Amino acid sequence: MASIYPFRARMPRPDVASRVAAVPYDVVTREEAANLAADNPLSFLHVSRPEIDLPPEIDAASDEVYQLARKNFAAICEAAPLIDDHAETYYPYRITVGDHAQTGIAAAVSVDDYDNDIVKKHEKTRPDKEDDRTRHAHTLRAHTGPVFLTYAAVAAIDSAVSAVTQTAPLMDVVAADGVRHEVWKSPPETVDVLRNALDNVPAVYVADGHHRAKSASRVCAMCRAEGETDTDAGCGRFLAVLFPSDQVRVLAYNRQVRDLNGHSAAEVLNLMRERFDITPTAANIPLARGSFCMYLDGQWYSVSACDRTTDLTASPIARLDVSVLQDNILSPILGIDDVRTSRRIEFVGGIRGAGVLQDAVDAGRAAVAFSMYPVSVQELIDIADAGEIMPPKSTWFEPKLRDGLLSYCF
Repeated sequence: MASIYPFRARMPRPDVASRVAAVPYDVVTREEAANLAADNPLSFLHVSRPEIDLPPEIDAASDEVYQLARKNFAAICEAAPLIDDHAETYYPYRITVGDHAQTGIAAAVSVDDYDNDIVKKHEKTRPDKEDDRTRHAHTLRAHTGPVFLTYAAVAAIDSAVSAVTQTAPLMDVVAADGVRHEVWKSPPETVDVLRNALDNVPAVYVADGHHRAKSASRVCAMCRAEGETDTDAGCGRFLAVLFPSDQVRVLAYNRQVRDLNGHSAAEVLNLMRERFDITPTAANIPLARGSFCMYLDGQWYSVSACDRTTDLTASPIARLDVSVLQDNILSPILGIDDVRTSRRIEFVGGIRGAGVLQDAVDAGRAAVAFSMYPVSVQELIDIADAGEIMPPKSTWFEPKLRDGLLSYCF
């Protein structure tokens, strides 16, 4: 069973929460982060992306950056201020965008559960991103970006959370993108109910935040090697928000490639026709699983898998659209064998729409782009339960949690 604990959050006063809350560190570029945090010294981007406060020639992985993160964290803790809660509790957290709402529970999750696959993964991580968040958390002695977890819905948990969310929220922030973030504090009697119900959750799944979760494991190992014990709390836990799987929304994770690996556009199309049915189209979003859209040389194409593409008896991983793309186009034609390390491929979250893919190709920033059909939550759970790993950047979960509203210090 999963070990999911109440904790004492460090959080901003409600009246400044909207100024502190920031997008996750990994959904914006350095330039975008700097623009978002401009003229707002309380923005948590000064903590999660401290390189925005340094000259652009300073490498984002330099020692100076992590020391500045610690300095900025201390400064915001004092200026906002960020205050430690007086008691351990669970924090219901609702995100609303348009007609979609999902309510989870912010909690501290066992690192040992992550290491022992009770917290199940569906993606591998990139070493450079692991290194970054490991140094960040170890330097700050805090997990400031929550991991997005999901689990099979439990009626007792839903009921307890629903009762808490009938009251006024502790924090209520409507971000610049229109997404509403509400946070509640569970009263002591609800903490006991939730603790008992959560003790019966057999497994949880990393939806978004694989690098944050992996870095928490690495930080814990570092602290233990330094002689720290964590029997009560401390480094042996990490910050997460757990959402029931029936509320979670998954969007596509699209791809764009900088060059055609020495081929012309016509050559790429001819090579692809050996394995796919390809039709010019005005659409830029696929309508069903088993197909994707490609933008190449000023034209969108509908690309459909056929009998020549993949063995229909293959594993669930091999049948994923992102795997079909990787195994039949990205690797053999475009020469991208490892998308985790290649600098020739970029990933674009589906929330940004397919138009940005066309813009990138038309502007020469990419040579070809692929608009994907989203993976389902059940596919993610089935693959994780089977102990298999999806290709990197297979899923884009939206809406995103905000950094800075809740931090876990150790």
